[in-house]
Order: sequence, then C-alpha cells, then structure tokens
Amino acid sequence: MAVAGSSNAWILENSQRLRLFTLFILYVGQGMPIGLFWFAISAWMAVNGASAADVGTVAALTALPWSLKLVNGFIMDRYTFLPMGRRRAWILGAQFVMIACLVAAALIDPAVTDVTILGGIGFAVNMATTFQDVAVDGLAVDIMTEEERARGSGMMFGGQAIGVGVATAICGFVIERLGAPAAFLIVAALIFALCVYIASFRERGGERSLPWSAGQAHRRNLEIQLDAWWPLLKATFHSMSRAVSLLWIPCLFGRGMLYGAFTGATPLIGANYAGWDTSEIASLTATGGLLAGVLCITLGGWLGDKFGAKRIGLMWLASGIALCAVMYFGVGYWSNSAVFVAFVCFWIPLDMLITVALLPISMRLCDPTVAATQFTIYMAVSNFGISFGAFMLGKTDALGGLPAIFLIVGAGLAGALTLLLTVQYPRRPEYYELRKRREILAAQKPA
Repeated sequence: MAVAGSSNAWILENSQRLRLFTLFILYVGQGMPIGLFWFAISAWMAVNGASAADVGTVAALTALPWSLKLVNGFIMDRYTFLPMGRRRAWILGAQFVMIACLVAAALIDPAVTDVTILGGIGFAVNMATTFQDVAVDGLAVDIMTEEERARGSGMMFGGQAIGVGVATAICGFVIERLGAPAAFLIVAALIFALCVYIASFRERGGERSLPWSAGQAHRRNLEIQLDAWWPLLKATFHSMSRAVSLLWIPCLFGRGMLYGAFTGATPLIGANYAGWDTSEIASLTATGGLLAGVLCITLGGWLGDKFGAKRIGLMWLASGIALCAVMYFGVGYWSNSAVFVAFVCFWIPLDMLITVALLPISMRLCDPTVAATQFTIYMAVSNFGISFGAFMLGKTDALGGLPAIFLIVGAGLAGALTLLLTVQYPRRPEYYELRKRREILAAQKPA
C-alpha cells in the first residue's frame, strides 16, 4: 500500500500541487536558454562594441525558432508515444537536444565578432527549446482544469521569468570572468537536472515512467488521439478560422513586439547611454526577471481569478503604452542610471503580466483534440511579434535612432488594446452560467 500511495503521489492527474509545481519548474528550465541567449549574450555583445544591427541579428535568429514552432504542435499532436503520456517523451527528448547543442557551443567557443556563429547557436538551442515549450504548453492544456488556469498561467510564466533571471545573472557573471563556454556548460548541467525530475513523474495513472518501464497508454488519451493528418488539419483549420480566433491574433502579435524589441534595446541603452558593463546589465536584467516571477506567481494569477483576464489585460496593455510614451519623450534622461533601472524593472515584469493575463483566453479558444497545435499557433504568433520587434530594432538607425523602437512597440500595444476593448472573447464558464440565470429570471419576471 505504501508503494502504491507513493506512486500515485507522482501522477499529475491526481495532484493539483504537483501539476502546478511541475508546470512551474518546467518553465524555469525553459527560461534558462532564454536568459542565456536573449539577455546575457546580448549584454556581452553590446558591452564589447557590437552594433545595434549585430545585436538585433543575433536576437532575431535566436527568436526565429519561436516563430516557426507552429509546425511543432502539428507534429506532437500527430505523433505521440502514448504509453508515456501525450507530452513527456517530447519534453525529455527536446531537453536532451538542448544539452547536446549547449555542449557543442562550448566546444566551438565563438567570439563577440562571430555574429553568424552566435546566431546559429542561438537558433539551434532555441529550436530545441521550442519543442520543450510546445510540449509543456500542450501538457498544461491537457492536464489543467478551468479553475486552475489563471493561477497556472501565473505559475508557468512566473517560473519562466525566474529561470530567465537566474540564468541571466549566473551567465552574465560567468561570461565576464570565465567566458561563454563556461556559461553554456552550466546551463546544460541545470537542464540535465531537470530531466531527472521529468523522468520521476507520470501524466496519468498506469503510464510508463520511461520507454522501457512497465505501463500502458491511458484510455482518455487513446480516445482523443488523431491518427491521421487530415482530421488534425481539418479540426485545426475549423477552430483557427473562427472570427474570434482570427481577431485574437493581433493581440498576441502586439505583446510579442514588446518583448522582442525591449530585449535588444535594454543592453544598448545600458551600455551606450548609462555606461554599464556586461555583469551589471545582466544583474539588473536578472533582478527584473526575478521580480517578474514573484509578481506573476503572487499577483498575476490572483488578479486574473478575481477580475477576469480581459480587464487585467486591458490594464497591463495601457501600462505598456504609457511606458513607451515616457521612454520616447524622456530620451534625454536615458543616461541616468535610475531611469535605466526603472525601465528594466518595469518592462520585464509588465511583459510577463500581460502574458499571464491573456493566456487563459488563448486556452479557452483551443479545441481539446488539437490543443497543442492550436495553442502553439497562438504562441507562434506572439513569437512572430518577438522576431518582428527584434528585426525592427535593427532598423532604428534608418527611423531616427533607438527611440523610434518605442513608437513601434506602442503602436502594437495600442492595436491589441483596441481589439481587447471591442471584441467579445470567451470568458470563464461561470460567467455564461450567471448570464443565463439572469436571462431566465428576467424572462420569468411579470410584466
């Protein structure tokens, strides 16, 4: 009995705490390559004289796999090793590829001037990371209940922010003193530790822990699995082509622009205006990431539960527009370290809080039979926005200088705000139940 009880304790289906912690820790792992390549490497390049175009090129190549990951969802929904659950085999496989790429990067040991090599390494590692991301997102949609989604969103992106912050701080310090190869190997070791944890739990009862373990596919997964491409494509097209789904896409794109643009703008402002070095910029970025993680876990999910995704999303989008206006018109103060600190510690948590607020709407729009595919398409749209933001950062010289990026991001956020105000996106089931009861009571009221 004790053995059975211990085994059941490591099944996601049976434990809300385990579900939320697992999603949290998997997103921490996902944040580590992001912290390394999107922040620490960018800061290292900027401090050592790389131009905005070079930093933007590496950032764009690093972000590109996140824009292409919609293909991953189709593959994962179509081909799964169901005896291990719908997602765990993909998560483990993706993380071992991440480790292999990081070890190879350490052996190559690229210099700051090796823009193409750095971009290629960033592309390869992040391509593997996107497979892990899609699998974890699919796991979240599969395994979480409606009541957990707002809190789960906070845990997930809070974990990612903490992973980004920790990796940025560690890698920035290590790169400054030991070089980039040491940072690559440290992140690889941390991801390997996460693989050990993934091997210890199961999604649903009766499944295998590892491919060679005893166990079988869960009946629920067998019932919803699509074993041919045409039904998968048909269901995805039907769900994505609804008007409300198409009108959701610009909201996600606008949010992505903020992250892609400000990720590259941060080290450029820090190095060229405030005069900071690599470790200082990395430490500040890490602080912003840790702050974002704490706020997502404690505030993000709670606000969504209490006031609803739409209201909180509107509040955070309006805050982002205000930030863009302040930074654009306050360019004369960029050399002030206090302004730089305030900018970084505001935009990183803000980006995560916007994501947490909007994520439940994306989940509600998903058809369960193609959950990984549809959710991945939504996330890919956001990542197209990230790539576009990074791409536009490299074009700011032709648009009047770095301040122009704040006009571009502000326009994207304004478009998202307008749609969120005017379109009726799906709400929580209890909202429709309450509205139905009110309609029934109104119909029964005597004239």
